[in-house]
Amino acid sequence: MRITALAGGIGAARFLRGLLAELAARGAGADIGAGHEITVIGNTGDDITLFGLRVCPDLDTVMYTLGGGIHEEQGWGRDGETFAVKAELAAYGVEPQWFGLGDRDFATHIVRSQMLDLGYPLSQVTQALCARWQPGVRLIPMSNDPVETHVVVDDEQGRRAVHFQEWWVRMHAATPALSIVAIGAEDAKPAPGVLEAMAEADIVLFPPSNPVVSIGTILAVPGIRDAVAATMAPVVGVSPIIGGAPVRGMADACLSAIGVETSAAAVAEMYAGLLDGWLVDLSDAADAAMTRAADAAATGPVVRALPLLMSDLAATRAIAAAALDLADELRTDR
Repeated sequence: MRITALAGGIGAARFLRGLLAELAARGAGADIGAGHEITVIGNTGDDITLFGLRVCPDLDTVMYTLGGGIHEEQGWGRDGETFAVKAELAAYGVEPQWFGLGDRDFATHIVRSQMLDLGYPLSQVTQALCARWQPGVRLIPMSNDPVETHVVVDDEQGRRAVHFQEWWVRMHAATPALSIVAIGAEDAKPAPGVLEAMAEADIVLFPPSNPVVSIGTILAVPGIRDAVAATMAPVVGVSPIIGGAPVRGMADACLSAIGVETSAAAVAEMYAGLLDGWLVDLSDAADAAMTRAADAAATGPVVRALPLLMSDLAATRAIAAAALDLADELRTDR
């Protein structure tokens, strides 16, 4: 099968790890060329330049997680990390000090920045980085063009726009967002291979990711949303909301900023016209069923309820298996 997934950071990376394990258990192997081709379209709206280096948090989280180098407890950054460089930068008074890059992580950003400075597009740089990590998927940034998510806030400094990372990491999304804007998205072009991955896919997956600043930002790049809508493959999404709250992170603060309630049904509505299938947690089954019953035309996605907490690899595999099975069911019904 050819599987294409739109991915944010931690939740998507862990889901993809479960997907690879499930595919391997089904006997066809999980590596590219060994039965399945998995293309992951990564969000780059979280990208930021720090200390003169280009940092791509979501791409790196997927790469490290699938390549076996992630800090498991955090879900981001490198395992066995040290922070000598960060401490020295702080000693010099260099800002920002709220974003902590580890020593091993610095190496990735140095290589990326050197290659970008030499003129290589981000997609080729990502491919080169993945050559070391062998994540078992083809990881492609949503665009080679720079896109940065900014958040408008009104705090003690007045109304101003800050980079998403400052709002998310330094401010912990505690200051309400008046609006969230993906700067540069409307002028960006999909990276090579992105649209083809949609058109040629047998299954398209929306792993559990922030619907506003991860999946939403990918879909904001002109051409990508249309490509998802036009694909002949079944599109199955996994809700990032369990029991009216995000599993981790502060997706509720992002949803509030755009006037959307924090519920599995509301997130599905954001993907209207794209989803064929939608996996929700058992705790949200009644809400999803009620929403579907209210739709007289029954045009919404087919909803399945199951435990969605990715507590360990076995639980994550079960979620991935349910997504694959629902996609098979939807494909058969066509």
